[in-house]
Amino acid sequence: MAALTDDPGAATRLLYALQECLRSALASIRAHGLRSLLTMLGIIIGVASVICVIGLVQGLSSSISAQFEGLGSSTLTLRSFTPLEDQLRGKFNRLRPTDLDELRFRVDGINNVTPIVFGGQRFGAEVRYGSNTANGQLLGTTNRYQDVAALYPRVGRFITDSDDESRRRVVVLGEQMRKDLKLPNDPTGQFVQIGREWFKVVGSMEARGEVFGQSQDNFALMPYETALAVTGVIAQPDLWISFSVTDLDNVANVKQQVIALIRRVHGLGDKDPDDFVVEGSDTLANTFNTISQTVTAVVAGIVGISLLVGGIGIMNIMLVSVTERTREIGIAKALGAPRHFILLQFLIEAVVLATIGGIIGVALGFLLAHGVAGLIPNFPSPTVPWWAVAGACVFSALVGVLFGSLPAGKAARLAPIDALRYE
Repeated sequence: MAALTDDPGAATRLLYALQECLRSALASIRAHGLRSLLTMLGIIIGVASVICVIGLVQGLSSSISAQFEGLGSSTLTLRSFTPLEDQLRGKFNRLRPTDLDELRFRVDGINNVTPIVFGGQRFGAEVRYGSNTANGQLLGTTNRYQDVAALYPRVGRFITDSDDESRRRVVVLGEQMRKDLKLPNDPTGQFVQIGREWFKVVGSMEARGEVFGQSQDNFALMPYETALAVTGVIAQPDLWISFSVTDLDNVANVKQQVIALIRRVHGLGDKDPDDFVVEGSDTLANTFNTISQTVTAVVAGIVGISLLVGGIGIMNIMLVSVTERTREIGIAKALGAPRHFILLQFLIEAVVLATIGGIIGVALGFLLAHGVAGLIPNFPSPTVPWWAVAGACVFSALVGVLFGSLPAGKAARLAPIDALRYE
């Protein structure tokens, strides 16, 4: 820096040298177009693969996060939890109606407390309408469920407190189940069969779409007390309990209150692990984001190995180029070209090759991500963040610097007399 300040002409000469090196590098790339393209191919494939993977994972992550946010950050769900080793021994923890009562009357700052009981099997029940059959989730719940889950009827009405108290045989259908049963667009008043019981359809819910290719609308809702009566789980129902926190800033405190209460009700000691979990939509979203970030890093790291392969290709071609241009290097040195000029000439050529390859790879990866997403039904649009584009281009340039240093150093160290005698 001091030398440049003392000699204003030095900065001008350095700038001229850089311009001349860049011009020489571009001229060499154009002169050997096919070889340059093949040299960049490793970088192009590596960057395109990384951008494609990141775009697909980030697009899926954004879509899932948006759906979790739709549930509301003030909604919590209490459910039982059984470790895998206990499940293998046939032991399962359960939430009971007494837990529901304790939660309703002993925790302040919550509302819309609603139980959820799984009718039939946990993962599905068969519903019939005429000769048509559909398999989906069968849930027993209360009127508060629509506020907790932000799920409202498209036509008809939702379950009422009167339905629950009198154990009416009524049901509200998800949009996918309505379609599978080939019911009318407004199925209100129709009757469907669940097990041996007949239920009157009183409403159909708004569509919510799919997550991971699985429909969120393939369900049937019936009154909570009705589900207990007709599904044979009165003796030992395993409940999920959802509720809303009235003050958004108090979510963490309410969650701790619920944990302390249920531990006391279940008689758990200080060293006993929880036999339940309290989850919120933010918990699910954070868990998914953590998983998606890990998957992105691992896959991008594996795919990124091809960038190193591309860097080795650049180094090999640049070494060949140095050998081919040995006599040219000797003439340049004999005419007074300094060592750093020769070094910059070949180093810049390697960096330019890698950077152009990175830019082409970004564009190709973006197109590839959209192509793959279009081939997968209902897959969300890919999202390529700016940091992925910037990182790919910077990393490509660093690969050029790293793998171009050896050939550039070899060219700069050539003795003029030896270079001029080279055939």
